[in-house]
Amino acid sequence: MLTLLALTGAAGCGTATATSAATQPSTVAGTPTAAPSTAATARLGSAATATSAATSASASASASASKAAPSSAPATAGAGPSGRGGPVQAPTGKVLLGSYLALGGKNLKQSLSLRRGQLDREQRIVHRFYPWNGYVPTSEPDVAKSSTLMVSWHGAPYAGILNGGSNTNIRSVARKLKNMKRPILLRWGWEMNGDWFEWGGAQNGQSPANYVKAWKRLHRIFAEQGADNVAWVWSPNWNSSPNVSWNKVQNYYPGDEYVDWVGISGYNFYNETPSTLFNPITSRYGSRKPIILSETAAVKNKAKWIKQLHTWVEKTPAVGAVVWFDTDIQQGTDHNFRFDTDTAALSAYRTMARSSRFTG
Repeated sequence: MLTLLALTGAAGCGTATATSAATQPSTVAGTPTAAPSTAATARLGSAATATSAATSASASASASASKAAPSSAPATAGAGPSGRGGPVQAPTGKVLLGSYLALGGKNLKQSLSLRRGQLDREQRIVHRFYPWNGYVPTSEPDVAKSSTLMVSWHGAPYAGILNGGSNTNIRSVARKLKNMKRPILLRWGWEMNGDWFEWGGAQNGQSPANYVKAWKRLHRIFAEQGADNVAWVWSPNWNSSPNVSWNKVQNYYPGDEYVDWVGISGYNFYNETPSTLFNPITSRYGSRKPIILSETAAVKNKAKWIKQLHTWVEKTPAVGAVVWFDTDIQQGTDHNFRFDTDTAALSAYRTMARSSRFTG
C-alpha cells in the first residue's frame, strides 16, 4: 500500500530514504526514529477507483466458519495444538495482537513501553520492514522474546530473482533471519496484486505466474540455508488494482505447501467495514491457512471502526493475528493511524486488546 524506505546503518538509528510509493498507508522499513517515506497521496484517486470496483464483490463474500474452541496456546515454534502456521503457530481460538510501531519522537523501545503501559500487555507481534538488498539487522534486541517478530521484506522485479542474479542476497538474508534464533513471520513481496510496488504484477509483465516462481525460489533457498524458524506470510492487498482478470488475487497464490499464513492489508480509507475489507480473502483461504491482518488501521471514525473490527474478529475464527499499523509519521499524508488519537478510540482498542479472544 503506501511507501517504502531503504535503510542504512544500525537497527533503530538508521537513515531512511524513500524508494517507492503506493496507494494505501503501508510500509516503512526498519527504524521508527526515521520519518516514514514519501506517501503516495497523489495515487489515492486510483485507490478510490479500485475500492469502488471491488466493494460490491467484497460485500457479497462472507466468513461463516464456526467458532473454534478457546485455547491459550503460545505462538512459538512447534507450540500450540492447532498445527497451523508453520514455525509460528496460530493459537487455537485466540488472536495474536501486535503492531508496526513508528511513533513521532519515540524510538521502538520507547514506543513499546508506551503501548505496554496503555494496554497492560506486550505486543504479541512486532512488525518491522527490511529492504530487499540493503541493511538487514542480525538481531532485534528491543523485541521481547515473548513477542513474535514479523519481517516485511521488500520484493524486487521478478526477472532479477528468476535469473539467479539475486541468489547471493537471498542466501544472506536467509542466514541472518535464521541466526536470529527466534520464530519469524516473513512477509515477502506484499500487496503484489496492487500496481504501486516494483514487485507487483502490473510492473512485471502482468505475470502473476512469475511472482509465484519467484516466491518458490526464495522458499527453496531459505530451506537450503536451514532457515526453518521462518513462517511464510503471503499477503495481498484486500482488493486488486487494476481490477482485471489476470490480476485476481488467487493468481498470485504459491500453493499451500509454500505458505504458512495468509495476510491481508486493508484500511477504511473510504469507510469500508472490516467485512468488506477482509471477508473475500478470509473466505477463500481461511479454511486452509490461518489469517493475519498484516496491515490495518482506522483513519475515520476510529472508535466505531475498532469496535466493528473487534466484533468481526470475534465472529471469524480463521483469524489468528491482527497487526495494527501504528504510526503518526507517515510522510506525504495527513492520516494518523495511531489508536490513541482520542479517548474513545483508545478505550475501544483497550477493550479489544484485553478481551479473551485477543489473549493469544
